[in-house]
Order: sequence, then C-alpha cells, then structure tokens
Amino acid sequence: MFVAAFALAAAAFLFYIYAVTAGEVAGRADREIIAEMRSLETVYRQGGTSALNQALIERMADGRPFVYLLSDSAGRRITGSIAASPLAPDEAQQDVAWIQFRVTQTDPSGAETRQPARAEQVRLPTGERLLVGADIGQAESFVVKIVRALWGAGALMVLLGLAGGLFVSRNVSRSMAELNQVVAAVKAGDLRARAKVRGARDELDELAAGLNDMLDRLERSMAGIRHASDAIAHDLRSPLTRLRARLEAALLDVEAGKGDAQAALVQAVDDVEGVLRTFNTVLSIARLQAAGPAPDQATFDPGQLAADLAELYEPLCEEKGLDFKAEMTPQLPARGDREFIAQALANLLDNAVKYTPAGGAVMLRVRRRSSGEIEFSVTDTGPGVPDGDRARIVQRFVRLENSRSQPGAGLGLSLVAAVAEAHGGRLEIDEGPGAVGDTGPGLRAALVLPRAG
Repeated sequence: MFVAAFALAAAAFLFYIYAVTAGEVAGRADREIIAEMRSLETVYRQGGTSALNQALIERMADGRPFVYLLSDSAGRRITGSIAASPLAPDEAQQDVAWIQFRVTQTDPSGAETRQPARAEQVRLPTGERLLVGADIGQAESFVVKIVRALWGAGALMVLLGLAGGLFVSRNVSRSMAELNQVVAAVKAGDLRARAKVRGARDELDELAAGLNDMLDRLERSMAGIRHASDAIAHDLRSPLTRLRARLEAALLDVEAGKGDAQAALVQAVDDVEGVLRTFNTVLSIARLQAAGPAPDQATFDPGQLAADLAELYEPLCEEKGLDFKAEMTPQLPARGDREFIAQALANLLDNAVKYTPAGGAVMLRVRRRSSGEIEFSVTDTGPGVPDGDRARIVQRFVRLENSRSQPGAGLGLSLVAAVAEAHGGRLEIDEGPGAVGDTGPGLRAALVLPRAG
C-alpha cells in the first residue's frame, strides 16, 4: 500500500511536469507562428498582395525556420515553401484555421525526412489565403526526451519507494516484535523485562518508554504488595498472638474461678481496634493509589481547615506539656478532597505530638508559597529523622528503631504521601528548628498542594 500510494503520487507529479513542459513547448511554437503571421498581415495591409508575395520570397531566401504558403481564392499556389495547403477543402474555407501536419525536408546528407509541423492559415480580405507554419520536430524531440527522462525518474522513484517501504516495514516489524516479546515475557511473569529504547525519538521510542514506565510502576506496585503482605503478616502477628494469649489466659482464669473476664475482654477489644485501624489505613492508601486523582475535589479554605484541627490538638498538647502554636493565612483558595487532606494533617500532628517529649513545641502553619502553591506544615522539636531515613519513612510499614516503642503500624506518613500524590502535590520532610535543650533537631513535614485553578 505504501509503494502504491508512493507510485501514484510520483505519477501525478511526473505527469504534471510532462504537461507543463509539453504545453510550454507547444505554446512557444504557437506564439512564434502568430507573431510571424501578424508581421506578414502588416505587410499585406501596407502593400497588398504583391508586397506580401515579395516579403515571403525574401523571408524564404533568408532561411527563416517557418513554412510559408500564399494561395489564391481557388486554392492555387502563388508562392511558398510547400506545394499545397495541408488543410482539407472544408477547413480551407474557414477564416482562421490551425493544423498539425508533416512537411518533407532534405537533411545535409541528401536524405528526405518528414518532420512534424504546425501552421495557421488566414483568409485575407481580397480572398487569398496565407499559411504560416513552423517545424516542431526539434520541440517534439525535446518532449520525447523529457518523457523518457520522466519514465526513468518514475521507475527510480518507484524503486526508492519500494526500498523505503521495505525499510519502514522491517523497522516497524522489528520494533513491534521486540515490544511483543516484552509483553509475552511480562505475561509469563517476568516483570523485569523492558523494551529497548533505540534513541530515535520517534513514536516507537515513545511507546517503548511509556511501556517501560508502566512496567516500572507495575513492578513497584507488585513489590509494594508483596512488602505490604509481609509487613502485615509480621506486624499483625504480635498483636494477634497477644490477643490469643490474653484470651486463653482469661479463659483459664475464669475456669479456675479467678481473674477478671471483663477486663480481658476490654483489652481484647482494644487489640482488635488496633488491627482494624491498620487495615483501614492500608485500605485508604490502596483506594487513593487506585483512583488516581483524588475524588470529590472542591474548593475550600485551608486556613479554616487548619483552625479546626488546631482546636482539636491544642488541648492534647497542653495535656502532654507541649507548647502548641498555629499560624494560618486566611482566605487562601485551595482545591482538593477536604476529608483526605484533614486526615493527612491529623496524621502529621499525631506524629508530632507522639514523638515530641514534654517541654517541646509543635507548630501548625498554613501559607501560600511564592510559586502559588499551598503549604500545610507541621514542625516539632522532637528527635527528628536522619537524612538517610527520610525517604524510607513514607513507605508503608516502615518504622525506625527509635519508634519501635511507640504504638502504630508505620502507615501515617504513607497515607500523607498518598494524599499528596492524589492531589498532584508532594510531601516534604526536612529538619526542624534545631536542638532545643536536650532534644532535637526536630522535624518539619510539609504537605504541598498545587495552586488552585
């Protein structure tokens, strides 16, 4: 199909060249004949038939490249370079007539040749007929050469089109075969297979790069699922084991007529609540990551949201002996799912309150950056997080050594990161205000949302 389309386009192009060239050659011959005819008509108007006859004799003697014939009203030859008019009797009666014919000529070797000629015949006012023609043999020979050259060019173009089609076909087929091999390998379970990017920066490279990016995300997702499964099994083993041990101990105590069955049941309910919270958090993260952009987004006032959270956490900080402050820029337009963002901020505040020792400080701030982005930040004066661990703490079920003694499953920052990604923003983890007394350097966690609109 490519070669056929290419051949048709080449044929149309070459036909246009032929038509323009042949038309120009024919038009030039006609213009020369017309100019010669008008010159002789001027001689006729000035001197009559005798002057015209004399002019024809002189011009034939000069060897002009024209064919002349002056005949009387009956069609008998008066003077000229040919014996008779090539026009048919009915055509000869017309006032103006054009004809294409062949004229006999003698070449330098003495051989006679018949060359194509084109002529115009005009009836003069006194009844005579004047014919002026031109030998177009050289012009037609030139056109024939052009046609031969065009045939050669057409054949060459078809060959080039065939070669180009084969090259493109093989290139596409080879690239698609490589992509199909990658797809087959992934279907067989090899998530490490990747398509080759040739560096040509064409559509196939874009497809290969997109496929590789998709496979990278798929591999990360599968690794995350495996890691989450292992982590859930590991982190839930202890509370479930404790729950079973307590229930067994309570059962034995009740059977022995001692112990408090109600207290054992209350403790079991607390343990189950912890397990359910872990599962609910994992489910929220999975929903966010599966949904892509956060659902139910609407414009809201982030300052008002921060003020509502500050109302809830200020008493909690006072109870633990922490200095709590909140700075909010009012009437900042932000767009997103208010409930998800509130949950993310609550997680950041929970972490700050949990890890900051008594006598420390926690600050909640909402502001607009110079780039137009909206920033929610929570800063504390707790122990902070080493630089090498800041990229890890946003992963699910990752808990640092200094947090093992604290309750939790290591999902708080993972949920915050998922909320940020679902809103097109990001989570930034930096060092806090520095050492304060015996604690520090603290931690600053910022949830950054893109500018609204």
